[in-house]
Amino acid sequence: MLDDDGYFGESVAAGYDESTADMFASGVVGPAVDVLEELAGGGRALELGIGTGRIALPLAERGVEVHGIELSRAMVERMRAKPGGDAIGVTIGDFSTTKIEVEGGFSLAYLVFNTITNLTSQDAQVECFRNVAAHLEPGGHFVVEVGVPDLRRLPPGQNAVPFRVGDGRLGFDLYDDLATQSMSSHHVRVDGDGNGSYFAMPFRYVWPSELDLMARLAGMRLRERWDGWTREPFTGESRQHVSVWEKVAG
Repeated sequence: MLDDDGYFGESVAAGYDESTADMFASGVVGPAVDVLEELAGGGRALELGIGTGRIALPLAERGVEVHGIELSRAMVERMRAKPGGDAIGVTIGDFSTTKIEVEGGFSLAYLVFNTITNLTSQDAQVECFRNVAAHLEPGGHFVVEVGVPDLRRLPPGQNAVPFRVGDGRLGFDLYDDLATQSMSSHHVRVDGDGNGSYFAMPFRYVWPSELDLMARLAGMRLRERWDGWTREPFTGESRQHVSVWEKVAG
């Protein structure tokens, strides 16, 4: 049974930074912060699913005023313990519906590292776009970093795609229901003494064109789409994308 922190309670938060250490590397974080700082344009930024501050903290170090929405108190506590963490305002709640009470709007909102797929229904993802639009100033930007569904890698009759094998860890995605785009991510870890652990989490994968329609319903239009944060062209072979939508004025 889940606690109030959802799938990111104390047991996950305690080892989150270690388990995703490759995502904290300067070569990964730096390009993302470069893009987000530019799009903020001197205004305020809103991070949905702020977590332990992987992006928010270095962005704030650049002088951008960052606020966050996060369901997990345990994850926020980890961020608060880091230098600069106390200076970032965080509202606890579901980022698809939670409103932040601040004077004025935001010039930037962003969702990184596949976090949009933590919303496990199409309705919730649509509401997320509407919630973002309500927070953005006219002309403000919404950025999403998310993978492209790996359905082409599925052999006929199978529904599992491995994404990590080695170092005592096994990770694989299950495409559970193609009709609802439901999937789940499974993580198995075995230590040197042979002790194992298992953790699974549900997701909803979403296509780039579907996100564009959600944005349009919320009064936003696509401005840019790249393969990654260093702005490589997005193609039919891309396995992820960084997309930027702009809130239409008026």
